[in-house]
Amino acid sequence: MENYVSIWPVLVLALIHFFGTRLRFLEGLPRSVWLSLAGGVSVAYVFLHLFPEFSEGQAHIKEFGGLGGFLEHHVYLMALIGLAFFYGLERAVIEDKQEQGKGQKPSGGVFWIHIGSFAIYNALIGYLLFQREEGALQELILFSIAMALHFIVNDYALQEHHKERYKRIGRWVLVVALVAGWVVGYLLQISESAIALLMAFVGGGVILNVMKEELPEERASRYWAFALGAGLYATLLLSL
Repeated sequence: MENYVSIWPVLVLALIHFFGTRLRFLEGLPRSVWLSLAGGVSVAYVFLHLFPEFSEGQAHIKEFGGLGGFLEHHVYLMALIGLAFFYGLERAVIEDKQEQGKGQKPSGGVFWIHIGSFAIYNALIGYLLFQREEGALQELILFSIAMALHFIVNDYALQEHHKERYKRIGRWVLVVALVAGWVVGYLLQISESAIALLMAFVGGGVILNVMKEELPEERASRYWAFALGAGLYATLLLSL
């Protein structure tokens, strides 16, 4: 931790927000092979690496006192909450766009709710990146790769929703939130119980945010690319 090596992944993730809007090869239909590949990698990481950690983290949840007996066996509930939260958020954005009219971007209020929610999400990931320093360097690298590819998918989706407003304001908010989360990790140490719950929430969010981009028929997603990304990263994770 003296080297604060996790600052490097944070900077890489920040650069994705800086330059993600310039990756023209990701645009158009059918959906870019690279986006589907990135989605497969991040989902594989959640199922094969984070979910086993949730199981280990359950032992710490009993520190929450009265809720401990319930949450001790339901840390996956936080993953469900993360998934449901981002599903509700996506539905709110889509419905607002429909109210605004075909081809229009969401209203200012929905934009800030959407970006604010992803700012919290980014802050959690920044915080967890710092906490990963307490483990093996390999764990930090694997988490960082999965989150970097996941950020590419998120960045593309947010730009698609909010267009110039995202380029002008939104991406800067997400960069600040990411760095702020890492700084909080430096300043504040929370319990293993809380870290397990945060990881579960992020895991649920990753699954939803990837699948909502892959499943709609109009995106003409590349299933083979998604499966290839998931298969390759799964093979890597299982071989380590």
